[in-house]
Amino acid sequence: MKAEKFIRSFSDRDGREVVLRTPKWDDLDDLLQLINSLVEERADITRTKKVSREEEIDWLSRVLSRLEKDETFYMVAEVGGKVVGVSEINRRPSGYETHVGVLGIAIRNGFRNIGIGTEMMKTLVEQAQAMGLKVLTLSAFATNECAIHVYEKVGFVQTGRVPEKFFKDGMYIDEIIMANVLE
Repeated sequence: MKAEKFIRSFSDRDGREVVLRTPKWDDLDDLLQLINSLVEERADITRTKKVSREEEIDWLSRVLSRLEKDETFYMVAEVGGKVVGVSEINRRPSGYETHVGVLGIAIRNGFRNIGIGTEMMKTLVEQAQAMGLKVLTLSAFATNECAIHVYEKVGFVQTGRVPEKFFKDGMYIDEIIMANVLE
């Protein structure tokens, strides 16, 4: 898939137009701000340290290369010309799991709970089906109830739990493992 490919647009609950598309080089600064804002807010993500511009350049270079080779699917949500959400589907690389995709999604604070995550998830499920995937998996912090609700809304079910997987803010948090068997 090509960089900057338009996928679709919709209006969020606040009436703003949201564009879903694949990333492009010009997204570098927005993507860097997005990940570092999640680290600053201590969001329920595994990254705990800010990313340097050089690290983000290396990461985006790999993402765009893998996207061009159809090794992954990566999508951003853009509002008002700024990237506010990111998501990906990584196909399991070989063996008996090539029909499985591992999904990830993150949305910037201030753009959650207004329908962007749900629409991104629906689009990811559609894209996974177009990729020929049969199973999608993801994991979440057990404390991230809003995200878990969105995942369940689009067909994911909890299939497992890793007790005390994360240690954050002085407490252990379980990891929730979820799956969606596609039709």
